Amino acid sequence: MKYLFLALGLLSFAARGQTAGTPSAGTPAAGDWLIKPGTAKARIEQSGSDIVMSNGLVRRVFRLKPDLACIEYKNLTNGQQLLRAVKPEARVALNGVPYNVGGLYGQKENAYLLPQWIDQLKVSDSAFHYVDFKIVKIAPYLQWKTSMWAGSKKDATGSEVTFRFGSSLPALAGVDVYVHYAIFDGIPLVSKWVTIENKSKGDLTIDQVVNEILAVTEEESAVVGKPEEMAKPNGLYIENNFAFNNAMRYGLSDQATHWKVDGSYTSQVNYNYQTPCLLEVHPKVPMGTRLKAGEKLESIRTYELLMDSYDRERKGMAVRKMYRTIAPWTTVNPIFMHLVSKNDEQVRTAIDQCAATGYEALILSFGSHCNMEDISAENLKKWKDLADYAHSKKVMIGSYSLFSSRKISEEDDVINPKTGKTGGAFFENAPCLGSKWGLAYLDKLKKFMSHTGFDIFENDGPYPGDVCASTSHPGHEGLADSQWKQMALQKGLYHWCAENGIYVNAPDWYFLDGTNKVGLGYREVNFSLPREQQKILNRQNIFDATWNETPSMVWGFVPLTKYQGGGPEAVLEPLSEHLDAYEQLMMQYYGAGVQACYRGPRLYDTDETKKTVSHVVSWYKKYRDILNSDIIHLRRADGRDWDGIMHVNPELPVKGLVMLYNPTGEKMIRNVKLPVYYTGKDQSVKIRVKEGAAQSYKVGRNYEVDYKVEIPAEGYTWLVVE
Repeated sequence: MKYLFLALGLLSFAARGQTAGTPSAGTPAAGDWLIKPGTAKARIEQSGSDIVMSNGLVRRVFRLKPDLACIEYKNLTNGQQLLRAVKPEARVALNGVPYNVGGLYGQKENAYLLPQWIDQLKVSDSAFHYVDFKIVKIAPYLQWKTSMWAGSKKDATGSEVTFRFGSSLPALAGVDVYVHYAIFDGIPLVSKWVTIENKSKGDLTIDQVVNEILAVTEEESAVVGKPEEMAKPNGLYIENNFAFNNAMRYGLSDQATHWKVDGSYTSQVNYNYQTPCLLEVHPKVPMGTRLKAGEKLESIRTYELLMDSYDRERKGMAVRKMYRTIAPWTTVNPIFMHLVSKNDEQVRTAIDQCAATGYEALILSFGSHCNMEDISAENLKKWKDLADYAHSKKVMIGSYSLFSSRKISEEDDVINPKTGKTGGAFFENAPCLGSKWGLAYLDKLKKFMSHTGFDIFENDGPYPGDVCASTSHPGHEGLADSQWKQMALQKGLYHWCAENGIYVNAPDWYFLDGTNKVGLGYREVNFSLPREQQKILNRQNIFDATWNETPSMVWGFVPLTKYQGGGPEAVLEPLSEHLDAYEQLMMQYYGAGVQACYRGPRLYDTDETKKTVSHVVSWYKKYRDILNSDIIHLRRADGRDWDGIMHVNPELPVKGLVMLYNPTGEKMIRNVKLPVYYTGKDQSVKIRVKEGAAQSYKVGRNYEVDYKVEIPAEGYTWLVVE
């Protein structure tokens, strides 16, 4: 029934969006943007004393005088007004003093904002006041490139407005603050960030930048309750590029989104004014960084995605669309092997096997004999020769390197501010990225990859947010700026990789700064369990990881040889003796569009094994576009009954591909309801089993097709929707 209610709601949104004539900024777009986003074109224009930014899906309005303030923030797909009160545009703490940027005051009721009140509002006590604005087209955030397969190589399009603020205070002479907003084509998404320019003759300490302050309508009214116990606004999904801690999920990695209380909202239901309805975005640890005369500093970037539903699938598809839009490099998805090597000959053999089976890349896994920190002439020549050999076979190559969770030295490790000694870091012991060793580590990696021509970088344990109290490390001045500076160094490496076409696997949330893939989330010791358990657990991991992430954003794992313990029942070697399990594990991952780390010394051991691997890879390449498209979650694996997923994409000739599994020892016949709303087909669809003949099926009023399917015992089947 959830698809019925969802569909009826979407029809309502589409009906409201039908508008005659040429659309202006603020006119609702027609149809469902998740199926037909083409009509939602971003525009920013001045209308009297207002700046209006809209793409038919979201509208945000700013009053320019007597000072600049946001006076409307509306979801045009469902008519929801998100804004309840006017706040400053930003807040900056400079030389130890906090200053508001823009905003108006005099609003007495903070539960809602009426248009007729706005002209009565006064200039606030902000230190920085509006000067002027500039509107331009969105420029790419990263000058990225790739020669690998990608679902999209198109950069985001839309419009950007920059508001300039200045101050008459003598202490702030020569300091300009710029507040930037970007609105994107085809998606209800707004981005915001702040830059500070120091035109004075002296240095400036930037203690903190709060780049977003937004009084949002509350999600839940409770007479009592603490902010952390109450629901946060559903209509606004927030993401920023200041996330880390190796959780492999954004919500747990976010270090800058803060839902706070608003004491000026005195009519709220909560008696203690504890409703979480004030959004502020800033690093949890103050920035504490020095801005020299003539320099600029950019804050973190916030992305605000407006939600029109409580349906988990639709909300997840919106987030996935956001990644494809603002970080298209996350759609790059090469087919790679994880090699465990002891010598160069094993590398050449693995390259040959990749070329023979259709694999596109080889990654030297942890425990291999590749050391990217060794930049001796001999080592660089060796790996350049091997890279050249791989490229001659049209195979890309890369390697693993560990940064954190290792001890370097008392001089180079992070210094615990509580003890003044090393130890106590996120991984207990870790180097400081701003130490001499850390800066040299970054230089060595760049030199190694530049000289050898490596195409892939697997960075295990990237910077996890450790602060460092050292005052002798050249990459930061002390404790206050240690996190901000180390984060900038880590981002700088990933920007460099993206700009040089180097693909990055990293088990942390640096997607918005150039990384391509993160672990889908698994317990490593589970790969020492018997293969039958691994099959089910892997499908559960895939199912759980792809609510908010696209298939190309996550990697899985297949232990060809022993990993984290376990006996012969856990591994696939000898491959020819476990060919059924090998083939199904490949189909589970490739059938989800997810690349797995096939970790071992080889991909095949016999001609029959080679034929099986080649067949699966060829199948994946044939359906690659749809397999890298959005996943609809049908039923999670529980070992008792069928489970499965469905890929959908209304823009492709193949509108959907369904993967269904039977974990039991008996052949299974089931009636499966296939939700086809997001295929874009609402009358009839053609469905075929594997490469069989297609049959036509009528789409029900709830956008479902009742389909009777047979799934072999302990096996799988797949369906194509056309």
